[in-house]
Amino acid sequence: MKVKPLDDRVLVEVAAEVEKTVSGLIIPDTAKEKPRMGKVVAVGTDEDLQELIKVGDNILFAKYGGEDITVGKDEYKIVQRADILAVIED
Repeated sequence: MKVKPLDDRVLVEVAAEVEKTVSGLIIPDTAKEKPRMGKVVAVGTDEDLQELIKVGDNILFAKYGGEDITVGKDEYKIVQRADILAVIED
């Protein structure tokens, strides 16, 4: 299945982070803060957005922004343009 976002939306592969305490305990997902960074997988049809955001860009998005979706075993987030805070450059 292929997901193509519409209008001013972006499909993001959320960065997975495994958190451990100093003593080596792994913090469960339910106790973690939601990730706010991810890699752009697809960009919607808005031409202005396509000039700003490219597939492969790493972005920072709003803490409670976007909708979580699952495609097969992969988890993604569909984020609107207003929820994109920054493009992260190396």
